[in-house]
Amino acid sequence: MPDLVLSSSALRAQITAERLTKKLDYNGKIHYMNELYTSDPETIINILSLQDDDDKSIFIIGHNPELTELGNILTDEKISKLPTSGVLAINFNIDNWEDINDQKGELDFMIYPNLFKYYMPKQIRTTWAKKEN
Repeated sequence: MPDLVLSSSALRAQITAERLTKKLDYNGKIHYMNELYTSDPETIINILSLQDDDDKSIFIIGHNPELTELGNILTDEKISKLPTSGVLAINFNIDNWEDINDQKGELDFMIYPNLFKYYMPKQIRTTWAKKEN
């Protein structure tokens, strides 16, 4: 469960943020930021470094290729492309968000819808595909 959600101000990102937080029953803060719409990974890192240290878990909802590049900068992984609706979870051994510039995090998991398509009943796959389009 996030302590804070940072989302691009783009309409599709806002819709994603609203759907995600509703599914999680999250009632906390969501900050919609223009800076996450057309930003480079370094800007996203700077945004993270300015966050309140009481927010231990932060979700970022944004765009590619920036989020793929961000995952590669913040971890030692070689991520070729974070798919649409993909989720990267990165753990950091830091006490303060300002320290995010000084360390690599560890990739906890990477998931995306196509990982599950063969395990979903056809009706659910069809519904998921309609939502993606």
